[in-house]
Amino acid sequence: MTPVKTLVVLLVGLLTAAGTAWGQAAVPLPSKPVPYSTLTKKLKPKSQGPKPFSATKATVNSSTVQSLPLAPRQTGARLAPGQALPPAELEAFVDGLVRDAMDREHVAGVTLSVVQNGQIVLKKGYGAATLSPMRRVNPDTTLFRIGSISKTFTWIALMKEVEAGRIRIDGPINLYLPEKLQVKDQGYDARVTVQNLMEHAAGFEDRTLGQLMERYPNRERSLVDYLRQERPKRVERPGYMASYSNYGAALAGEAVSYSSGRPFERLMEEEIFNPLGLGHTTFRENRPVLGRLPAPMPDRLRSDLADGYFWSGSSYVKRPYELIGHAAPAGSASSTAGDMARYMAALLNNGSLDGVTIYGPTTAKAFMTPIRRAPTGINGWRHGFIEYNLPGGFKGFGHAGATLSFMSNMVMVPDLKLGVFVSANTDTGSALSDRLAERIVEQFYSAPNTYPRMGDPDLYAARAMYEGYYLGSRRAYRGLEAFVGRVTAGLRVEVTKDGRLLTRADHIRTWVPEGNPEKGRFIADNGVDHLVFSISNGRARAFVSAMNTQVYARAPLWDHPNSLVLAALLTAGASIGTLAGGLIRSRRDFRETSIQSRAGLIQTLQAALWIASLALFLIWTTKISDAAAIMYGWPGPFILLSSACAVASTGFTILSA
Repeated sequence: MTPVKTLVVLLVGLLTAAGTAWGQAAVPLPSKPVPYSTLTKKLKPKSQGPKPFSATKATVNSSTVQSLPLAPRQTGARLAPGQALPPAELEAFVDGLVRDAMDREHVAGVTLSVVQNGQIVLKKGYGAATLSPMRRVNPDTTLFRIGSISKTFTWIALMKEVEAGRIRIDGPINLYLPEKLQVKDQGYDARVTVQNLMEHAAGFEDRTLGQLMERYPNRERSLVDYLRQERPKRVERPGYMASYSNYGAALAGEAVSYSSGRPFERLMEEEIFNPLGLGHTTFRENRPVLGRLPAPMPDRLRSDLADGYFWSGSSYVKRPYELIGHAAPAGSASSTAGDMARYMAALLNNGSLDGVTIYGPTTAKAFMTPIRRAPTGINGWRHGFIEYNLPGGFKGFGHAGATLSFMSNMVMVPDLKLGVFVSANTDTGSALSDRLAERIVEQFYSAPNTYPRMGDPDLYAARAMYEGYYLGSRRAYRGLEAFVGRVTAGLRVEVTKDGRLLTRADHIRTWVPEGNPEKGRFIADNGVDHLVFSISNGRARAFVSAMNTQVYARAPLWDHPNSLVLAALLTAGASIGTLAGGLIRSRRDFRETSIQSRAGLIQTLQAALWIASLALFLIWTTKISDAAAIMYGWPGPFILLSSACAVASTGFTILSA
């Protein structure tokens, strides 16, 4: 089970979100969500326009917006919030982090940019864009896949339609979709709204295997066909909880396209990329011209694409180009570190760059405003952007993205007027992309911390409240993928004797109580991430993490992986015993009635089928060392035959009974 769990967790987490924030012209964060009637009021912009943004410098005009009061300097911090990063020290620090991560995690290539106070402080490429032939990463020209960072462009386009009065945030999404794509009731009275898509709370299951990415161009579909053919099951009422949905973001992109009357890719170019001068950013992909689909990536960009790699344990294995165009609004964009620097500068300047404004004050305010009420330290979804806690008490917003091979992150910190973008072209690059911005803020603007934090002995006395297996909501709820989800989408919670809480999934994280151990709030023992549990009748029922991309609910016994393993072992033992008994009986002079003979034959077939099913499943697990194998090859012959044998043997089991 372990290989399946490790690999499929990576897939189920594809195009998952992560982020932080910056912004130098940001409005103050409210203590609670702002009503949409307030957000949609037209604000009068200042008369002075933004100053030019050159190829190496972006000047933010603070007179166009209200500025957050600078956070006070922490005792022991190297820099106060108003002080700029020293470029030479920053480069030396980042060089050390990146090169260490590339060596330790086996990352082929990295591209990154850092902007502050409207200037590009650092823009650099590391390692290889391609290994054969060898081509170095150029931060201005080498295109990396940016995964779910693509969604931020989609949310901008959506908010522009809101500003134009063609879409209402609190309106049902069905008002802005062609009839064949409208969300079906599926037993729920409440309609899915535009807001639900922006806060990832539409209540959709999350299916990815075999359809979120394609390897062969001839299998590509249009966005409309994808949304119609891969319609997910609704598993919760809208607005009840956040559970990250690529389908929901793709649906929002189609709504924008339908409302504006333009194909999605062209809309992005005309409304965002061309005005901002993002000449190396595109939602179009590297494939042949296909009449039923939007035009592919222009030739001038294809030669600058970085290859994606899988680290096999001993060498880099080049992966095929990942086709995501059928769900383009959710994750098909490619960009360079240079273009992403310009994009971050525009976000920090309320959508303005080089004298061009791509969105107005309503949208600028929305991106500073959480939609959902969330506990302190938990992301409240800033209209599609993720809100983060950072070292030193700073707030951030942004987004991260992952494809099979590329791991990226875009983080902005308004108090520091700082933006960080990073992307790696190897599946092992998430450790670097997830934490680079956090490490920069910690190094220069946060007082030194003593890690790990101390545990609380009182937590061990309350361990029964928390310990158990919790199953995540971000998974498939039907078919074979639902079975895989039950095995892989959960984690185990344990409490140590020294008062630390452990979460075990594909890796182990350690947490300590924040305040009273029975209140359900925890903070990472070596960082600023939080967990918050829901407590009922003295027992934890569920929890959310700082990302708030899904809810982990305490699972019943039959959904525990250990229970499934035990059931498999018992089934295998019984089946082997049945076959062995048949062999023993065949060597003895034993008279059987016709009923006994038929029952024996059924039991023998049943046992053989169970053993075949388990054997085929084990063979399947040995063939998915590369996550791409399960994504592109799902479900594949071995797991299909395994499930067929299991269904047939279940039928024989019922007949035997």
